[in-house]
Amino acid sequence: MIVVKKKKKTLLDSIIIWVGTPSSLVVHTLFFVFMLSLRFFGVAFSDVLLILTTVVSLEAIYLSIFIQMGVNRQADEQEETRNVLSSSLSTLQESVESVQETMEEVQETIDDEKEKDDSL
Repeated sequence: MIVVKKKKKTLLDSIIIWVGTPSSLVVHTLFFVFMLSLRFFGVAFSDVLLILTTVVSLEAIYLSIFIQMGVNRQADEQEETRNVLSSSLSTLQESVESVQETMEEVQETIDDEKEKDDSL
């Protein structure tokens, strides 16, 4: 039986998962609407664009880091699974070889018994 350990989900895992959800899309949309609506509250449009551009750039940097961390974790999990499967395959191969040897011994015993019966 193959057993792969589940790792405890961290805050970072939750963030990585949340970023790809519809609720994340809604939050980001509301944020952009809020930022663009600052113009109606007396903030200069050039200041709104400057703040928005800065925030979006920083967010893009962090999102790319989160994505890479997720990719790295997935690669680690795949490597661990590959190692478990390789070990299981080796064990299975040894078992098959053992069964094959036993079958050969049984066949020899059957052949020996047939020879005894034929000689009688």
